[in-house]
Amino acid sequence: MAAIETQGLTRRFGARAAVDGVSLTAPTGAVYGFLGPNGAGKTTTLKMLLGLLRPTSGRAVIDGVDVAADRLAAARRVGALLEAHGFYGNLSGRENLELTRILLDLPRTEIDRVLEVVDMAGDARRRVSDYSLGMRQRLGLARAMLGAPPVLILDEPTNGLDPDGIADMRRFLKSLPERTGATVLLSSHLLGEIEQTATHVGVVHRGRLVLEGDLARLKADQAPEIALRVDDPVRAAEILRRHDLTVSDGAEGLVAGLRPGADHDRTTAELTRALVAAAIGVFAIGARAASLEGIYRRAAASDREEIV
Repeated sequence: MAAIETQGLTRRFGARAAVDGVSLTAPTGAVYGFLGPNGAGKTTTLKMLLGLLRPTSGRAVIDGVDVAADRLAAARRVGALLEAHGFYGNLSGRENLELTRILLDLPRTEIDRVLEVVDMAGDARRRVSDYSLGMRQRLGLARAMLGAPPVLILDEPTNGLDPDGIADMRRFLKSLPERTGATVLLSSHLLGEIEQTATHVGVVHRGRLVLEGDLARLKADQAPEIALRVDDPVRAAEILRRHDLTVSDGAEGLVAGLRPGADHDRTTAELTRALVAAAIGVFAIGARAASLEGIYRRAAASDREEIV
């Protein structure tokens, strides 16, 4: 049984479909990266999974419970961390957790358990107004884990953190299934964070799920890429396309997608000669295994072609 499953999930606001027929499956024990640009429909999907927003059509199932049929039972199977924490700054971290513990009718020992999991036991009696952003994020995770729900839904948990905080949060999120037994759905627009954290991914674009699967398998099924940095990206892209390559802008330069079965060493050599012959300065060029960035861009491009 999947930990999270949706079937044709759709939400319309007037004539606009914010979420359009999304059918996703997050396996039990996975860290599922729900990936897409801002405005793609990620948060709307999360709200329907949490029972905070009713779908126009379709259904959402959390740990075997249909959210629309029994919102209370579904809510008890999921913990959530959304962008708005909603803490009382004048209360301590422990006191904030106590309010949620009482509402959920949980034993007091639950607070000690989750504080240990997020490594916040030593700061639990400090006022939340004195917490750093990273500490607030950890406290939010502690609150989401009260009652040991089998599913955790986290919306942009690294948002606003500094590089050290992001790295720390990344290690923590990767360890959650093993440490707590929970399945984690991690929503983000940051490709690098999802690639380093998730075991499975779902790519949403313009409200539609355009790609889903085991991340390692998706990478293995893709042809290698050629990444390059040059002094004239526009002219270089023209040359790459003349060699029958797909071209996109990567985080550090151009990325050329090879065709399945292509000899990447030979292609790299041919491109280098062509670029140098065109008097284009080549700072770096080389083949690499398929990246999530390349997989994402091809999926988004394919979706655009279908819409057109």
